[in-house]
Amino acid sequence: MKVLILQGSPRANGNTAWMAEECRKAAEAAGHEVTLVDVAHKKIAGCLACEYCHGKGNGACIQKDDMQELYPLLAEAEVLVLAAPIYYFTMSAQIQAPIQRIYNMNKPPKVKKMAMLLSSYSPNVYDGAIGEYHGIQSYWGVQDAGIVTAKIDEQKTDATRDKILQLVSQL
Repeated sequence: MKVLILQGSPRANGNTAWMAEECRKAAEAAGHEVTLVDVAHKKIAGCLACEYCHGKGNGACIQKDDMQELYPLLAEAEVLVLAAPIYYFTMSAQIQAPIQRIYNMNKPPKVKKMAMLLSSYSPNVYDGAIGEYHGIQSYWGVQDAGIVTAKIDEQKTDATRDKILQLVSQL
């Protein structure tokens, strides 16, 4: 399957980036074709709610930024993995912009499954992000392949790597 991982942490060597990389390695080892995109270091603006995409744009966004690199990947992805740190009870702004810009395509046409990787300093701060994820997954009518969370004492551990391997086995 074609797996697209969107990594939304500005910390290039941080905990979320580690989780995304472990997911990439495991998915490739399982025979999947994987693309990991560090969306946190792309120039992607938020949705303007201008509705150009649903009118004159025929599905194309009026904004011409780094999101243009993601649209072809989203169009071909069969699995979408969202990897994000939790900043004050929700996913980082760096991953929210690309998520919201998917609006122009309504849903990626080939995505059949989704998964989520979340890291945080504290436990019990994941509900907002998980709620958003389940809302997207339900709206798109795609299968939930799983969620892995890692709070401060679980980050970059063998136990978390094992959870990611288990998640990948569901792709």
